[in-house]
Amino acid sequence: MAIGAVVSNRNFGSFTGSGRVCHGEAATAHQRGEPLGVSATQCVNKKMFYSKLYLPRGTFSLPGYTYNSSLHTSGRSNSKFLRSKSMSHVEADFLSVSQQLNENFLFINRRQRMRGICECSLFSAYFNDNGVQPRKLDKLGFIDGHALSSKHTIVTRTRADFKSEEHDITGTKSESVGSSEMASEAVLLEGNEQSQPWWKQFPKRWAIVMLCFASFLLCNMDRVNMSIAILPMSKEFNWNSATVGLIQSSFFWGYLLTQIVGGIWADKIGGKLVLGFGVVWWSIATILTPIAARIGLPFLLIMRAFMGIGEGVAMPAMNNLLSKWIPVSERSRSLALVYSGMYLGSVTGLAVSPILIHKFGWPSVFYGFGSLGSIWFALWLKKAHSSPEEDPELSAEEKKLILGGSKPKEPVTEIPWKRILSKAPVWALIISHFCHNWGTFILLTWMPTYYNQVLKFNLTESGLLCVLPWLTMAVFANIGGWIADTLVSKGFSITSVRKIMQSIGFLGPAFFLTQLKHVKTPALAVLCMACSQGSDAFSQSGLYSNHQDIGPRYAGVLLGLSNTAGVLAGVFGTAATGYILQKGSWDDVFKVAVVLYIIGTLVWNLFSTGEKILD
Repeated sequence: MAIGAVVSNRNFGSFTGSGRVCHGEAATAHQRGEPLGVSATQCVNKKMFYSKLYLPRGTFSLPGYTYNSSLHTSGRSNSKFLRSKSMSHVEADFLSVSQQLNENFLFINRRQRMRGICECSLFSAYFNDNGVQPRKLDKLGFIDGHALSSKHTIVTRTRADFKSEEHDITGTKSESVGSSEMASEAVLLEGNEQSQPWWKQFPKRWAIVMLCFASFLLCNMDRVNMSIAILPMSKEFNWNSATVGLIQSSFFWGYLLTQIVGGIWADKIGGKLVLGFGVVWWSIATILTPIAARIGLPFLLIMRAFMGIGEGVAMPAMNNLLSKWIPVSERSRSLALVYSGMYLGSVTGLAVSPILIHKFGWPSVFYGFGSLGSIWFALWLKKAHSSPEEDPELSAEEKKLILGGSKPKEPVTEIPWKRILSKAPVWALIISHFCHNWGTFILLTWMPTYYNQVLKFNLTESGLLCVLPWLTMAVFANIGGWIADTLVSKGFSITSVRKIMQSIGFLGPAFFLTQLKHVKTPALAVLCMACSQGSDAFSQSGLYSNHQDIGPRYAGVLLGLSNTAGVLAGVFGTAATGYILQKGSWDDVFKVAVVLYIIGTLVWNLFSTGEKILD
């Protein structure tokens, strides 16, 4: 890529009095085979300004003319190299080249004010009796062993004055420049490739991550809105507590069905289509929820199950996408960011739903949240691709970084179930996911009741404090992701990093839950709960990242398998907690969770691995 302009003369013997300017690559091509008098290239990168000038050395003669090159600028100079640096201001006329041609001269005057560092270099060139022949430029940007260390990111406009009496300056693929009173003025457009705005320079892989983050934000916003809207709905439709429980649980009917199926679809046809389908499906189901509720209870239950079907494919499809787009050195932080979208979605839903219900009624929650999916889907269709190979706008540098020099695999056509289920690390994922979600779902589901019954907070305070764990998890998930990727970049094995992070995700919550019976004040109890959930979020860099480690081609299926166990843990754990509270106390509830956390820690450290076992 050539940035700059080249002012050249093919033949010093024939001049017409009008200036012509060669641009960009055409000028470079002209340098290769045509006699050249003056060649100048300029570029700007941020605050650095570079100018490279290529002139013949010394004085030579042409028939009827005398050619003498000189360079005028401040600073020391010699015949080979000249450098001038000023960190404060580079004034106009910082570069001028004058050529003496029989008392009439060609004058190039750069009228431009720049701030930064100015660096000018002179290189010798071959010449003969017919003109000046520059040394050949190779494609790597070297001239006779000298590297052209300029980066071309910002396009500038340069004004140049050409003054001549009876001379013609021409070049290949030139642009005519008008002259007036023996003088001509031209605007040189430096560069044949314009710089892109910052949002187009944003890495495409992180654009995919941000879109997945937004989808998970919508996912939990649409999921938790029912927990707020169910209160005015139950009053309007005269639902009892058993009916309310049935409505709340109907979501999981569909959610369980599509965990594995969603993973199979994603691995076979691509994560873009599957995740896009999921968002559209659950958004439509969310919008239709008020209509179904007014038609009748069975229709509402079916609509909530449909919503679960859409959200069930989200995690496997996202895992498939990131397994293809994100290199291992960025895997933990990318997953942590996406999963923090779920936590922040819960915070947003719990915070915004009461406001919408108070001002516009309970149906507004479903209409408002559901309609946001259409905006996301429009961006998804335009920007997302299932893999780097399918993205025509992806730069070669980023594609090389993502693929790491490996050749892309063929699309999955058949799932090797026997081989998958025969691997111990796969079962370590499934068991650990069950143990992890048991404690997590108990805390998130029963926390308002614990605050109210044990800490004696009223319902309003309990609702506000329920937001705190989600915020804590969102923050610590990203902290854990950066720590994990930093350890990988420093040479720690992926297996060691996954075991360290998941051990924190298990033992941290276990420790803080055991401290609850010792605390004496509600403030300390809330702090323990927040610390428990914060350390739990380190699991995003442990087991939640491990699916892509051990089987990137089957990442969707693996997450579908383990998350099915996780959802079952949430269903059984929530029900078992109610039974335990009827017979025992909150200490007994926490003891069961601690035992499962310890079991998960042992299984994980004995059988998990960060190496690829499925290819």
